Amino acid sequence: MRRRISLTMAAMVVGALVLVGLATLGLTQLDSIHQTQAQLVTETQNLASGVQDELGNGRRHDELDVLQKLVSVLKGPFEQQGEVLAASSTGTTLTFLNPLDPAQRAALPSGLTSSDLESSENFVQGLPVSGNIGRLVWAAILINTPIPVGPGKYINAVVVLTRRAPSGLGTAGTWFALASAATVVVALLAADRLGRRLARPLKRTEEVTSRIAAGDLAARVQISQREGHELVSLANSVNQMAASLARAQRTQRQFLMSVSHDLRTPLTSIRGFAEALADGTATNVEHASDIILSEARRLERLVADLLELAKLEAGTFNLNCMAVDLSEVVAEGAQAFEPAADGLGLRVELDTAPAGTAMCQADPDRLAQVVSNVVENALKYARSTVRVSTACPALDRQGATGQAVLYVEDDGPGIAPEDLDKVFQRLFQSASAASRKLGSGLGLAIVEELVSAMGGRAWAESPLGQHGGTRMVIALPAAGPLSVATPNGKANVAADRSAPATHS
Repeated sequence: MRRRISLTMAAMVVGALVLVGLATLGLTQLDSIHQTQAQLVTETQNLASGVQDELGNGRRHDELDVLQKLVSVLKGPFEQQGEVLAASSTGTTLTFLNPLDPAQRAALPSGLTSSDLESSENFVQGLPVSGNIGRLVWAAILINTPIPVGPGKYINAVVVLTRRAPSGLGTAGTWFALASAATVVVALLAADRLGRRLARPLKRTEEVTSRIAAGDLAARVQISQREGHELVSLANSVNQMAASLARAQRTQRQFLMSVSHDLRTPLTSIRGFAEALADGTATNVEHASDIILSEARRLERLVADLLELAKLEAGTFNLNCMAVDLSEVVAEGAQAFEPAADGLGLRVELDTAPAGTAMCQADPDRLAQVVSNVVENALKYARSTVRVSTACPALDRQGATGQAVLYVEDDGPGIAPEDLDKVFQRLFQSASAASRKLGSGLGLAIVEELVSAMGGRAWAESPLGQHGGTRMVIALPAAGPLSVATPNGKANVAADRSAPATHS
């Protein structure tokens, strides 16, 4: 990885240098061409002015002879960069002639064609014209001084200069190449160092994640805060993931141990009494049979709740939500527990809202299961009384719907504040409260899953006073009549807003 980072950064630097070099070379070349073109135009004008002056001074003599002498003198210096030619005009076509022998055609300097000059109106009018063919720059001017070369035949002198524009870099190109090489070397060193710095914590993180994947949930990424925000954030995320997995593993292990214990206890009783019956050592066969039946039912309830909880957590269950009278369901559920409460020496008090006022949106069967589990949990810890009540939903000040609420209170020892957020965990039991052997220990976990699926919320409040006490609160979405607060403190019933719904 470090090598890839270093090579990538070096390639980026080299690419940037190449682009900058090409752009600089192109712009420098254009500037060189423009400067050379301006110089040639000036030189062409000066040369044309000198030729015209000589031709003007030679009007007393033969102008063609003067032009031929000028060409002979200038022929040497212009061999590589220009010519003084003669031109005759036939309509719009120019014919370039050798001024030393007007009867012969002349060739323009290399790379330049007659069409380059003929296409310019300025050239015909005696104004300087210029251009370039690649790096070859040219400038030309037509001297409008007719020179007779025969009866009714005239020619004009033409000054044409060409020059190859310099590359524009010169010695700067050498320095640029040296500077580029030095930059690449520095970039390679910097890339290697940065690659090491980036790869080192990533390598450590990779090693730790491999250990975590192998089951070592105690592994943690050790990284300095100076490594950069992104790397530190990545390390913290991996550490948090490992901690979360470790907590989940501990919770799962505790759950398995609790389930094993809860399964082993009734199995031990069943096996012991069954062996006593088989050996004929049981003194009270009816009592042994009752124990075996009771423990078998307990096992059946535990297995059923485990399967139910698995379905809830997997989301493989259906809900048929509709408008349900919470008070009616609660009354039926609480009354069903009165025999069990009597057998435990407890009392169940029921205080529900009037029929048809505590309407909620819920699945009737699942709601009955929620009520049953919450009341059963209260019976495990109550000293003498379990109080079950409901509250009808109310409109708040903004006219929004409230929630139908179920309250189940017990006068038991209460729950420690630090355990309140754990009461809905599977097989949780408060260390400060001794409970009766009632239910499977999964009831509240099932309650939370069901209430959440029906769009409600469940929580615990404890202690309720100096002597303890716990209140389980189940709030479900309102449906049906809503109460509106009145000045005398009583409640009037508002319009029905129920709407059946189905959730799966």
